[in-house]
Amino acid sequence: MKMDIRIYRDRVRACWLGKNIGGTLGAPFEGTRGVFPVTYYTHDLSVGVLPNDDLDLQLVWLMAAENYGARVNAEVLGEYWLSFVCADWSEYGVAKGNLRFGLTPPVSGRYQNPYANSNGCFIRSEIWACLAPGHPELAVRYAFEDAIVDHADEGVYAEMFCAAVESAAFAETDRLKLIDIGLSYIPASCVVADCIRLALECHRNGESWQTARKKLLQRAPSQFGLAKGYVNAEPEEDIPEGELGFDAPCNIGLLVVGLLYGKGDFSDSICIAASCGEDADCTAGTLGSILGILGGTGSINPKWLTPIGDEIKTATIDCTKGYELWTRPATTVTELTDRVTRLMPSFMLEHYSFDEEGRAQLHLSDDLFDSNERISHLRYAPRRNRYVLSPMVIRRENILAEVGLAFDDIAVSEGKEKTLTLKIRNRVPLRQWLNLRWHLPEDWQITSGRESSLPISHMDAGGVLCEKRFTLTPGRLDRGKYELLLEISSEGRMSRLYIPFVFVNEG
Repeated sequence: MKMDIRIYRDRVRACWLGKNIGGTLGAPFEGTRGVFPVTYYTHDLSVGVLPNDDLDLQLVWLMAAENYGARVNAEVLGEYWLSFVCADWSEYGVAKGNLRFGLTPPVSGRYQNPYANSNGCFIRSEIWACLAPGHPELAVRYAFEDAIVDHADEGVYAEMFCAAVESAAFAETDRLKLIDIGLSYIPASCVVADCIRLALECHRNGESWQTARKKLLQRAPSQFGLAKGYVNAEPEEDIPEGELGFDAPCNIGLLVVGLLYGKGDFSDSICIAASCGEDADCTAGTLGSILGILGGTGSINPKWLTPIGDEIKTATIDCTKGYELWTRPATTVTELTDRVTRLMPSFMLEHYSFDEEGRAQLHLSDDLFDSNERISHLRYAPRRNRYVLSPMVIRRENILAEVGLAFDDIAVSEGKEKTLTLKIRNRVPLRQWLNLRWHLPEDWQITSGRESSLPISHMDAGGVLCEKRFTLTPGRLDRGKYELLLEISSEGRMSRLYIPFVFVNEG
């Protein structure tokens, strides 16, 4: 299937308009619990569009993608986060503290982060879908890199699901099929998937969206709606309080409720999502972007645009930085659309061409689902290989190899052994001898010694994955933090891979 660049641009513009509209609509109900009769904006319309981190964080990601292109990854995004994002609340603040401490993604998103399963990353999935339209396998790859900077587990699965649905929406219009596509990219056993299936079940059984909302809050209790609590309403005693930060599963379920019960109508759908409260700006904003991609700008009633126009207002970007040295954040939906459209070909590569008349064409995938038949790959199959490799895995790659160093946690105790797993995929069709050099404190020990050699086979279909385990034994601990390094070189080659990792003496 091919898509003309002009249709693509219209869908991208509608995506960002939908994000701005839904975020502004839902913002007054963010952090509230209850059922609200939302039919239109409730804020002071004279102020125009409301600022929203859901959108302006993606302006920073766009800046990173413009500078690094398809090479953008979690490490790059983490550095941009530290450079340009001023937000320090919840998971954002935890991750920034971890990053400054030297913990690289995915450790930065997991370590002592009570908000790892919250909503802060699925809200910024649209940028990856718009850069990889009709190719959810690519969009999910970048969404995963994004998510692990400040989230783990359910928070990561939430962004992977949204990115898959949004990317697939460029090629598929059936809402039920889109939900199934999104589900194919996340583990069936995760709570996000369970909440999505519950929303589908309620809709299939003819239950109201209000009933579906309550069942979701009962199935995956959340604290998010209790930030402001009930407004002019009695508390619902049959809804439990929930665990701090465990918010993504329920809110993804509410997003799906809006998608299903709104029957594809832009206005009805975002109003249902906002009416459910909880993280209403996130659910209505993300749903608005999905529906914008599905229907283009023609599907958005002008009544939504009249009060807010084309402007983007930022809330979390540090505007004191010298952007002339990098790039600057977009200030309007039109500018954002133009920049994403210009950048998209560098991500689509072989999926982008020109017809005989010189018009640009996007090649959308005919197979939008993730399937178990696809070859596992450290880079291209996050669900079956990269993410499940370990809760904590530091990844690096160069022209010769892709490498992941995995461990269970970063806490160390004197004399207590830790298992490190090194997984390597050869990227050249030649046998290589890799030289491993561990830079450790003087009295720390590792099996096979501080220097060893490891052969990896030449590539066959999909590449050979080499795995080797090491046992690390810490020596005397007299510091709180230990910064270690694994250096990998290939015999007769000039390239080097450096894998930094941090362990913590928690006492």
